[in-house]
Amino acid sequence: MARPIGRPEGDSQPDETLPEIEPGRRLIRLPDDSSISLMDRVSGHIRRLIWRTPLHDLRLRGRYPLKLIAVPHDPIAGDIGAGRALVGGRMIHLGESLDLNGLDMAALPVSTVFIDSIHAFGWLRDLAAAGPRERIAPVAEAITREWLTVHGQQVAEPAWRADIVARRIIAWGAHSPLILSSEDIVYRSAVLNNLARAARHLDRSAEKAQQGSARIIAYCGMIAAGLLIPGSEGRLAAGEAGLHRTLSASVYADGGLASRSPVAQLELVEVLAQVRAFYLSLHREPPEVVRQALSRAVPALLATTLGDGGLSSWQGDAPIGPGRVGAAVEASEVRTRPLRQARDWGYQRLSCGQSTLVLDAAPPPASRLASGGCASTLAFEFSDGAHRLIVNCGGPNGGGVLPADLTKALRSTAAHSTLTLADSNSTAIHEDGSLGRGVTEVELDRLEKEGGSRLDVSHDGYVRRYGFIHRRVLRLAGDGRELVGEESLFPASRRRRAKEAAFMVRFHLAHGVEAHLSEDGQGALLQLPHGPLWQFRCKGGALSVDDSIWIDPTGRPRGTLQLVLQGEAVAGGASVSWLLRREG
Repeated sequence: MARPIGRPEGDSQPDETLPEIEPGRRLIRLPDDSSISLMDRVSGHIRRLIWRTPLHDLRLRGRYPLKLIAVPHDPIAGDIGAGRALVGGRMIHLGESLDLNGLDMAALPVSTVFIDSIHAFGWLRDLAAAGPRERIAPVAEAITREWLTVHGQQVAEPAWRADIVARRIIAWGAHSPLILSSEDIVYRSAVLNNLARAARHLDRSAEKAQQGSARIIAYCGMIAAGLLIPGSEGRLAAGEAGLHRTLSASVYADGGLASRSPVAQLELVEVLAQVRAFYLSLHREPPEVVRQALSRAVPALLATTLGDGGLSSWQGDAPIGPGRVGAAVEASEVRTRPLRQARDWGYQRLSCGQSTLVLDAAPPPASRLASGGCASTLAFEFSDGAHRLIVNCGGPNGGGVLPADLTKALRSTAAHSTLTLADSNSTAIHEDGSLGRGVTEVELDRLEKEGGSRLDVSHDGYVRRYGFIHRRVLRLAGDGRELVGEESLFPASRRRRAKEAAFMVRFHLAHGVEAHLSEDGQGALLQLPHGPLWQFRCKGGALSVDDSIWIDPTGRPRGTLQLVLQGEAVAGGASVSWLLRREG
């Protein structure tokens, strides 16, 4: 459920326009998970082959504009450091770098993520932040010339994938002074001609983009082209209709993307903010579909932030830092509180005192909507002010590039701060990367009182294989200084005997947090770097401190620690309890 514009979270004054947390127990079910069919894959392959034929080339021919209708403002500032590196002859992207001297666009020696970024021209934003136009325009022109020579006429992926084309149109429009300031008429004509070709390509491919954020971005690019290219009123109307249709199919009523990826949610806010700026540059009011989508998407995005303002790590995402998140929210001009309870988006947020907790309280996303969905149900992340304490291991989405085997391991239940039974995933992860059987239902009960907040959640991910339901109860004190947890495994049915199995409850610690076991083996002292001490105590299991891994915002793996609480589940079930208390 979307929240209207209000005061920031933590404001002590009540806001009667904000709805209260809905009381009572509710059931959250896995959406229909029909994955991409073989026919869809075959038709996609045939479509990409057609792109390379003279027929498709004829479709892309036509008049091109002599100039753009307007020069829209990019509402999101670029990275000055990355921009200065470009001026110095190196392109930097999430820990990778590319020497621009002798650049060969036909054989880019970087990761696929970096290649997508190059084709999308997102680096223009960074370059624009690096200095005056007369200094940086020659750099932009040189890279654009090389791109046009290699990819301007040959329509093939990834350069001509619908979402990449859309991002390129938006980037070229917002930063047209950098790539169109040349006095070379032939070059300027080639840029404008390619922009028109890209718009015609989107006319035919936007609806065929992968369902979800890729299709949303594709229609946003179509709208941008409709606003900037003279005589594109029909394209603009089709783009607006397509965006409305795609948002309705890909975004839940509470504002969260069906892929349940916070990084994709951040990208959604960014691209919608850019589209909004395009309308305003022409002194036109953005349509209701854009305004409503932003008003719902921003609170959902903020729901997954921790005390430092950065994103928590879910669905294979890296923990994007507060700078990029803050810039996107500011660009949206939506002033609102984080969404605390989202049934479909699935993230429950507790915030008391200086402490913030984000819990995954929904089944994993449908395989057709998310390529990196994780078996993370009932996992949580926890922070004390700007200090992260309990995290998930994270992943490369939105960050760098990791080995395939590590990326798969990071999607497992064990890579998240929750319970694993018999060292297995709560939702199966197939060899091809798709999600299999597991969690289909999550039962949730939330209670808010002056003395704190309470979450009572359970999932059925282990019922089919072991006969157990996992229940997690979390209580966060009103001052945020104490978090109490209870983990239970109980038989799902009296008719079926549950299988005895070992379980582990993992608490992955943020990078830099030190952990020292107590003498009795039932507790640990946690020292945050340059921060407070937290005491961990447990009952009902054996506690140990093991090595772990955390993926930082640039996508680099960093060594860290984890607390592991172990026990045995007998046929009748099992339970353990634990406590986190701030010292001093």
